[in-house]
Parts: sequence; structure tokens; C-alpha cells
Amino acid sequence: MASSLLCWLLIIITINTADGFRENQMFRCVFTSPELKDIQYIQSLIYNKKEYARFDSNLGRFVGYTEFGVKNAERWNKDQSYIALLNTTKETYCKPNIDIDYQVALTKSVAPTVRLYSTTPPAGHHPSMLVCRVYDFYPKTIKVQWLRDGQEVTSDVTTTDEMEDGDWYYQVHSQLEYTPRSGERISCRVEHSSLKEPLITDWDPSIPDSERNKLAIGASGLILGLILSLAGFIYYKRKARGRILVPTS
Repeated sequence: MASSLLCWLLIIITINTADGFRENQMFRCVFTSPELKDIQYIQSLIYNKKEYARFDSNLGRFVGYTEFGVKNAERWNKDQSYIALLNTTKETYCKPNIDIDYQVALTKSVAPTVRLYSTTPPAGHHPSMLVCRVYDFYPKTIKVQWLRDGQEVTSDVTTTDEMEDGDWYYQVHSQLEYTPRSGERISCRVEHSSLKEPLITDWDPSIPDSERNKLAIGASGLILGLILSLAGFIYYKRKARGRILVPTS
């Protein structure tokens, strides 16, 4: 599974006077797997938005970044009982929370949705451009390729980075500029951890997207017209049955 990075942020305001001096601490658990060896505990000490000292479990000690921070780091590092306590934090605090995250979210996966469509390229470019839109997938890592008659296409291909949707899902777009050939098969191939085998979507050039849209709009209009006509006919028949005929002499 691709590397993951989650941080727990706890800000404790220790000094907040009228003239705006502020000191806070930030605690983070950084990890690439639930194994204890892959977990890093970091405690940052910050004064007026500037970090002056930090404890790093990978180093097993404090490091100072300012003159004040260096002096305090030296003092704290001499307290071996305090350093030992901080070194156990990644096991007592980080590890249990990371295990929960893996159980409820990080081991889950959602298969991507793939849409393949054509678009009008900028003037002066190739006469045809295909877009393979891959979206609503999790986790982030994914591989998108273009195939021509089963062989990978590497030239005239542009692929974006994975983009966050803001709801744990990701999306990616890949474009292929190409010159159509009679009888060829163009496909978009997607590999993702949620898929047992690569997902291959073939491009169907028989009806351009613009024509498909026109047909869809026309069909919708026809169906709506039939419904309105039927409703009018039913209304007319009911009104006709309710009339009273008056004989004339």
C-alpha cells in the first residue's frame, strides 16, 4: 500500500498575553505502515509561529533551531527519564490510533469509475483528442495507460496528478492526441488496488459525443411530447363524457 501520512494536531496555548505573545506545542504521528518501526512521533515547540525546538522519536532526543531552543534542548536531553517517556509515546499514543485508522479507513478501497470521451483540441494540434477521466477512487495511487490495438501508447499523452475531491476520493485525467486510423482500437487501461485485474475501456468512435448528446436531447424531447399529447387526449375524453346534450326541435 502506498505511503500514508496522517497527523494529529493538538495545540495547547500556554502563554497568551494582551500584547500577542503566544507559545504552543504540536504533536504529530507520522507513519507509512502500522508497524512500530514505521511510526515517527514528533513534538514541536513553537513561539510566535516559529518552531524553536523539536523532539523526534527517530533521533530519540530534542533538537534546537534557535539560540533559545538549543539551550533548552540541551537541558531537556539531560533528563533521561523525560526522554524515555517521550520515546514510548509512539507506542502508547500513536500505535493505538494508527491501528484504528487502518481498521476503519486506510485498508478500504473504492474502485474507480472510468469515462472515455472526445474533445475538441486547440487549433493547430492533432485532429483528434481523447480524454480518459478516472474518478471516485480510493486510495490515491493509480496507473492510467493508453493502448492502441493492445499496445501501450507513450507519445502525445498528458496525465494529471491524482487530485483530491475533498471527500476521501481522488480523480485523474489523461489526454491522448492522435490521428485516427481505420479499424484501430483505442483503449484506456486503469490499474488500482481495488481491482482484481486492470480495467480496460474501449473508445467507440461510431457516434461522436456531440451526436450522442443531440440524440439524447432529441429522444428526451420526443418522449416529453408524447406524454403531453397523451395527457391532453385523456383530458379531452373525460370532458367529452361529462357533457349533457340538449335536443333541438
